[in-house]
Amino acid sequence: MSFAIIVFLSVFLLIGSLGFLLFYREAMVQRIAAVVFDRPQRSGIAGTIEKAGESLGVVLEKVEKVVPKSQSEISVIQQRLVRAGFRKESAMKYFYASKAITPLIFCVLLSFTEFAKDSPFIFYAGGLGLGYLAPDFWLGRKIKKRQEEISRSLPDVLDLLVICLEAGLGMDQATTRTTTELASTHPIISDELDLIVLEQRAGRPRSDCWRHMADRTDVDLVRNLVSTMVQAEQFGTSIAKTLRTHSDTMRTQRIQQVEEQAAKTTIKLIFPLVLFIFPCMFIVTIGPAIIVIQEQFKNLFNQ
Repeated sequence: MSFAIIVFLSVFLLIGSLGFLLFYREAMVQRIAAVVFDRPQRSGIAGTIEKAGESLGVVLEKVEKVVPKSQSEISVIQQRLVRAGFRKESAMKYFYASKAITPLIFCVLLSFTEFAKDSPFIFYAGGLGLGYLAPDFWLGRKIKKRQEEISRSLPDVLDLLVICLEAGLGMDQATTRTTTELASTHPIISDELDLIVLEQRAGRPRSDCWRHMADRTDVDLVRNLVSTMVQAEQFGTSIAKTLRTHSDTMRTQRIQQVEEQAAKTTIKLIFPLVLFIFPCMFIVTIGPAIIVIQEQFKNLFNQ
């Protein structure tokens, strides 16, 4: 056990030393470039934060190269990051850097506990595997939470779009006004609508912009909404009436889902009743009788 801890600490210190050398080298290159090219440097807290961010980005860029990855995997991870709401280029670096740093953190935590005393190889291997997969689980949870938020806020978006369309605004103007009005109450879907507005201003067709939103979010309700809007635009029907009908259908589906979940509660309550409530009731009701019977048997055998 002590030999495994020594080996792990040696490898950890070696990786940390390499990271420090890379960090120091990049900082030195930046200082030389600032002197040679006479670049203006920001002073104070803002400059310190900017330097720390640049240094952290350099270190993470070096660390994320340790994780093996293919081009197809990069495209899938980038799509998942977009669905989770992370659209910056640095999100990929942070994600792969976390996949390299999290296993080391798990192993350090195991080395300070007594769980890995009996079989260190199994525990350390499990810590490395769990630490490598933990960012994927976190990202999947983030995507699911964001999709649920978009599904909950979609009926409000449709209602506001219908109100704007019936007030005389066009579809593009209604989308812009909906984005502005829902920025505080539903920021996630407002951000997605803002991207639609920006793509339309860049010259993309309206149907393509809404399809891109469906691909970014990967929500079935959004896909159904986009297909309905595209069909209404192609066949020349009223978009306001189509959106109102679709909104009523979504609310009906939500009521049915709530009723379904309420009907499942009776089945789900069986397990806590059997495991927790019934034993306590038996102890309270039968416990005193058992104590009295034991005392009677003791008196009988003592006589």
